[in-house]
Amino acid sequence: MPDTIARPLWTAAEVAAATGGVLHGDDRPITGVTYNSREIVPGDLFLALKGARDGHEFAADAFAAGAATALVEHRVEGGPCVVVPNTLRGLEALGVAARERAPHVKRGAVTGSVGKTSVTQAIKAGLDLAGPAHGSIKSYNNHIGVPLTLARMPVGTRRAVFEIGMNAPGEIAPLSRFVAPHAACVTTVGPVHIEAFADGEAGVAREKAAIFQGLVPGGTAVANGDVAFAGVLAEAARAANARLVVFGSQAGHDARLVDFRPDAEGATVTVELFGRPLEYRLAQSGAHWGLNSLCVLAMLDALDVPLETGLQALAAFQPLAGRGQTRQVALGDGAFTLIDESYNANPLSMTAGFRSLGVRPVSGRRVVVLTDMLELGDQSRSLHEGLAGPIDAAGLDLVHAAGPQMRWLYDALPVSRRGLWRATAAELAAEAPLLVAPGDVVMVKGSNGSKASLVARALADLQNRDTASATR
Repeated sequence: MPDTIARPLWTAAEVAAATGGVLHGDDRPITGVTYNSREIVPGDLFLALKGARDGHEFAADAFAAGAATALVEHRVEGGPCVVVPNTLRGLEALGVAARERAPHVKRGAVTGSVGKTSVTQAIKAGLDLAGPAHGSIKSYNNHIGVPLTLARMPVGTRRAVFEIGMNAPGEIAPLSRFVAPHAACVTTVGPVHIEAFADGEAGVAREKAAIFQGLVPGGTAVANGDVAFAGVLAEAARAANARLVVFGSQAGHDARLVDFRPDAEGATVTVELFGRPLEYRLAQSGAHWGLNSLCVLAMLDALDVPLETGLQALAAFQPLAGRGQTRQVALGDGAFTLIDESYNANPLSMTAGFRSLGVRPVSGRRVVVLTDMLELGDQSRSLHEGLAGPIDAAGLDLVHAAGPQMRWLYDALPVSRRGLWRATAAELAAEAPLLVAPGDVVMVKGSNGSKASLVARALADLQNRDTASATR
């Protein structure tokens, strides 16, 4: 059972034991773990990782900010340190030790081409309501983020959820084995990071399905049954001897979406969950949240969270920053609605966003502001041009675009739908006042690397600019 006595996350001596390192200096309590010297909170363990810069260069800064101990490859000045041959391997060992010292913790893992972070955080919201919980923050889903999240897991945790991502083949299975989840899910499969796979989306599907390789014996594999490669996911679950739970919109799915009705406050969802008819509310209005919510409920069920608790969490779960956050922005004598989807984009999430925007009530225009989708390899042109169809199907009124790849889409649009195109997001952001009018509903979306957030920020700032003008 969890330790009910308050205790530090680690001690320096425990870090040395877990990593096989040698402690130089005092044995001190450790209350957190980080590799960023600028984010040090007094009591943290500082990880001197090597990347673009050598973390050892920042050890003095970390100690000055209050670090209790540092995990290093050679002794440093300023405070106690645990010396290991390789700090990344040391972090991995610390993560495994955190998992093994808390065998009572029910662990979940999440991957998918779209929706990983939002689904992970929605699951975490349900876990929080059910008892002491732990989970990934931001998008800590890579070879550093996953063991770091494990290393930060308090021994008193009852349930935890971990996001797992990839950029290339062979990354997901090792990370899943670190977590050793009791339940793992694939939110969806689509053409994301396909430039890294010779066979495109099929390779992506196999890589996503590899999350099931880390499941504990008898674990649950939760898979999207609506994707083209649903069979790949099911076969991977069978190979892992997992209990397979399928969510989707087709008859026979364990969790089946029957109806999704968006409104100004969110959406009402009708489903069949393990044969039981059910209706519930979401604070999200995006159409993709119909299936996302089923994925969340299936994962919570596998992690022994009561259904009522999961529904309570979903009803209150708000869109994350850059992933659907919505706000009213005052403009002149009226206002427009800004939907900030600027954190990331791919053909699947673009299409889902267009569909959601198309059913929103609006007194003005339905407008999208798009920046390049990245990492699409030699399919980039066709996938960008291919967005014209979903835009037309959704009945959107106007498209503004930035970037050389979005130029392909812009040229594929009818003239009546073309707004502004600029070479960069920064140039488009500078013309924010020209992009919107009172009554519009405006969605900003693009890959993080193509800087869609610059446009979202500029549109949000129109309210400040308008207010400042009015007070002069």
